[in-house]
Amino acid sequence: MAKKQFKRYTTQDKGVTAKKHLGQHFLKDDGVAMDIAGSLSYKGYDQVLEVGPGTGILTKHILRKGIKVTALEFDSESVEYLKLSFSIEHANLVSAQTFQVIETDFLQKDLKEIYGDTPFAIIGNFPYNISTQIVFKTIENRDQIPEFGGMFQKEVAQRICALHGSKTYGILSVLTQAYYHAEYLFTVGPEVFDPPPRVESGVLRLQRKEDYDQLSCSYDKLRQVVKLAFQQRRKTLRNSLKSLELPDEMRDRELFSLRPEQISVADFVTLTTEIESLESSES
Repeated sequence: MAKKQFKRYTTQDKGVTAKKHLGQHFLKDDGVAMDIAGSLSYKGYDQVLEVGPGTGILTKHILRKGIKVTALEFDSESVEYLKLSFSIEHANLVSAQTFQVIETDFLQKDLKEIYGDTPFAIIGNFPYNISTQIVFKTIENRDQIPEFGGMFQKEVAQRICALHGSKTYGILSVLTQAYYHAEYLFTVGPEVFDPPPRVESGVLRLQRKEDYDQLSCSYDKLRQVVKLAFQQRRKTLRNSLKSLELPDEMRDRELFSLRPEQISVADFVTLTTEIESLESSES
């Protein structure tokens, strides 16, 4: 059977210009957009937040899943195009109840203003320059976000999904995987974007762990310990966590002779729990 051919669009056809200062690289391959939309299960929620929809190539495939989409877009030119396009070209897919575009910065937006306490998923072809911040904001709102899917610069996607022992394992890996199962799905070449980036991209999926809310330590403390550890990733924990002034009997343990990349997510959680408990007893 011949491989199905998908349309490719250019931003010039749509009257939308990619802006370098916003890190925009518009996806133009319909098949890739369909695959990204398919990265989510659409189970356990009925609303999806799309970050940076651009010209809406991914948006239409999400709407075809029969789910409500709220698109957050910072670029006013894209906002104008999306509102016009989805009221005319894709009018059969949308209604006031299924689709809205909000001109705003995702990183600055209070998501409670949109969803209250309702659960929702996040998806997008994420701007490279804010992609890690998008993940951190997702973790901070984990109570409402059971699932997350989208496209990153390949190296960032691999870092998020990396296991301990890998050179790419780091702060982003530990903090994400403490609360979510992370899966690298597929690689995307630069030719499917307009303009094409100089790097490859990677699509991943995050699915929240069933026991995500039962961690024995707080997120704030885990973030502090992990950041301290990886700020000097070539040093052992004994040196990198010096500023915490931990007792000698703790620092003498074998774990403290390891570098941070050798320590699993579970061991970071256990260690942080001990440190938090110690600090609580001293206060």
